This record gives sequence, C-alpha cells and structure tokens, in this order.
Amino acid sequence: MNLAEYVGLIAAILTTSAFLPQALKVVRTRETAAISLAMYALFTTGVALWLAYGLMTAQWIIVAANGVTIVFAVVILAMKLGEKRRH
Repeated sequence: MNLAEYVGLIAAILTTSAFLPQALKVVRTRETAAISLAMYALFTTGVALWLAYGLMTAQWIIVAANGVTIVFAVVILAMKLGEKRRH
C-alpha cells in the first residue's frame, strides 16, 4: 500500500466508525423523530454513489467503507420512512 492508500484507509475507518454510534443508537431505540428525512435520503444516496464509484474504479477501501455504511443508512432511512407513514 502506498501513502495515499493509507490515508484513504484511515479516512474510511474514521468516517465509518464516526457514523456507527448514531446508527446503532437509532436501531436500538427506534427513535428517528430528530432525523431529517431529506438529509438522510441525500446521505444514503451519496453513500450508494460512493459505493458504485468504488466498484467502478476498483477502489476497495471506498467499497468497504461505503458497503458498511450503506447497510446502516438504508435501515435507518427505512425506519424513518416507516415513522413518517405512521403519522
């Protein structure tokens, strides 16, 4: 691995791990009222596009980080949409 790949790996670990505590809290508590639906829809779309970019360019650090994040993002977005339908 070269220096740029190490920087990318560290960035991927930090951004993915920074997202996980909030995602886990939402999954555990099922509380999504404080989450903006528009923000989460944009965020999830962005993560999906980063994942696609990583796949298209064979950048496996990007694929791994966004692959993990998309799972939680889709779950939370689905929970938020479910909450919206109930109200």
